[in-house]
Amino acid sequence: MFETKEFLKLILDTVSEHIVVINESGDIQYINQSWRAFGNQNNGSCNLDWYSQNYLRVCELAAKDDEYAYTALKGIKSVITKQQDEFYLEYPCNSDTEPRWFMMRVVPLQIKEQRFIVISHLNITERILAEQQVHKLARIDGLTQIANRRCLDDFLLEEWNRCQRLSLPLSFAMIDLDHFKMLNDSAGHLVGDECLQQVAKLLNSFSRRTSDLCARFGGEEFALVLGNIKFDEATVLLKRFKSELAHLKISNNGANAKNILTVSIGLVTLIPTANSSPTKLIEKADSLLYEVKYSGRDGMLAVDESCTSDNQVH
Repeated sequence: MFETKEFLKLILDTVSEHIVVINESGDIQYINQSWRAFGNQNNGSCNLDWYSQNYLRVCELAAKDDEYAYTALKGIKSVITKQQDEFYLEYPCNSDTEPRWFMMRVVPLQIKEQRFIVISHLNITERILAEQQVHKLARIDGLTQIANRRCLDDFLLEEWNRCQRLSLPLSFAMIDLDHFKMLNDSAGHLVGDECLQQVAKLLNSFSRRTSDLCARFGGEEFALVLGNIKFDEATVLLKRFKSELAHLKISNNGANAKNILTVSIGLVTLIPTANSSPTKLIEKADSLLYEVKYSGRDGMLAVDESCTSDNQVH
């Protein structure tokens, strides 16, 4: 019994991987129950005879507008032609209702004089989603739930390169909460944490485009990246942020005459070039920020370096 084809077939039908065996021409020789069930559930060739299908031709059709299908096709052919001993690929295969990821393995199978190719697909969605969540958490500030410094550095570099390539303006703002240490010491860290969360939530509402990012720079400092935005637009936006912050009337526990939380801002707009860098942009905005703080706080100093004229806004 244990040597019969029917027994071996029953074993393969219990495996969760979707398994298909093809010959070197791509003709399907065998599929297991998991393969058949997945095809039926996802509008595959459920009404056709699987064994009349050519797997390579199906991949070729999919490869015309799908990068993963193209990579898979190349990998399968490389195993068929013995350029590779085996092939491995992780790829998305989303349904209408949920994200899905699969792992494809392609290995040769020699039976006497005949050579076959075994292709298996394993659902790895749970693992991928867990990895994505870990990656997301590693880039989010735990207290404020906005981007952290690591995420900021990566995003700023990407946006810098994009704007440099397309000769687009890039604005970067450093925002510091005035007298925050005094607030923390007098009202307590829980009040200080709530204050940071309120500011983060408000500032994040000004980061709506894919080329924008609001991040916690560190401590009581925040940063705002605004890709492809002109100097005048960036200054208007930051002034609106200060105005809306004032309307929130967050208490600063008597740290200033207004008795509400204020911020100091340094803003730089430029067109990235090879002669500068994101690091220098941060340093420039930080320098402007501290000029504001030394001159009394609760203000903004903005410089436009995207044109030849020297525009400054206080």
